Amino acid sequence: MDNQTSVRFHILPFSLEAKDKPLIFGIFLAIYLTGIFFNLVVIAVICLDVHLHSPMYIFFCNLSSIDICYTTVVIPNLLYILLSGDDLLSVTQCFSQIYFFITCASAEVTLLFVMGFDRYVAICHPLSYHRILNKKICILITVIIWIAASFNSLLYFILLLRLTFNKVVSIKNFFCDIMDIFNASCGGREFTLIVYVELVLLGFFPFLCNFVSYVYIFRVILHMKSKEGRRKTLSTCLSHLTVMAIYYSVGSVVYLMPFSGHTEILKQILSVFYVIIVPTINPIIYSLRNKEIITACQKLMKIS
Repeated sequence: MDNQTSVRFHILPFSLEAKDKPLIFGIFLAIYLTGIFFNLVVIAVICLDVHLHSPMYIFFCNLSSIDICYTTVVIPNLLYILLSGDDLLSVTQCFSQIYFFITCASAEVTLLFVMGFDRYVAICHPLSYHRILNKKICILITVIIWIAASFNSLLYFILLLRLTFNKVVSIKNFFCDIMDIFNASCGGREFTLIVYVELVLLGFFPFLCNFVSYVYIFRVILHMKSKEGRRKTLSTCLSHLTVMAIYYSVGSVVYLMPFSGHTEILKQILSVFYVIIVPTINPIIYSLRNKEIITACQKLMKIS
């Protein structure tokens, strides 16, 4: 990459006209600030209320942290492009965005898998729950998730350094996406196979494991005698299933379906869902519908 330092990546978000950019800027700014606010509320409430220092809420807190990082990697740079019109990124800027984006994405999909396992143990093996998933183990899992995600992203970063590009590369997306970069490079298409392998290892395999675990979970729920117990247990499961369904389905379509020509705008719209919308609504689906978190919020508001 020594001879590629002068390369510039031309980011072309949504093929927008100049007159449409202020409106799109306002929409994405509102979405970003909303997501940051709700995720920070979840983190603050869980950290300040000792009654929420349980494995499930530790994972909730970690998910909110990932979602803040996830959107911050992409949206501020998009807002700058929309506001200033300067859509050229250097190699360092583009590759840095890819590194942190893949780190957050890897951490998120791994955490969704772990959260599914947490629900499986809590419902199917309640007597062993605190032995299998105590506070120390949950913190250790969190650290391992971030370390593994960083190393996974480092693999892609090393591959990126082996690529060569033309002086100006046009990326028809709202951020530096790894597949777009591979396809735009000279001879980088061979590396797209690694992305597909990753989709199986970090996408299909965890989803399949969670699917099997939910078969056992729903079997236990159906045998519960208490209607209130069934409703509460089903509610926590449906939150996780909803997020998984949106994240995995949209992400799979974006990376597995061939997009070209006029369909590239569809790819960008779908990318918005799993890159921006899902991290914004996660705290609403997971946490702000949770009675214990709502009660903790009310207590903190009374104290303040």
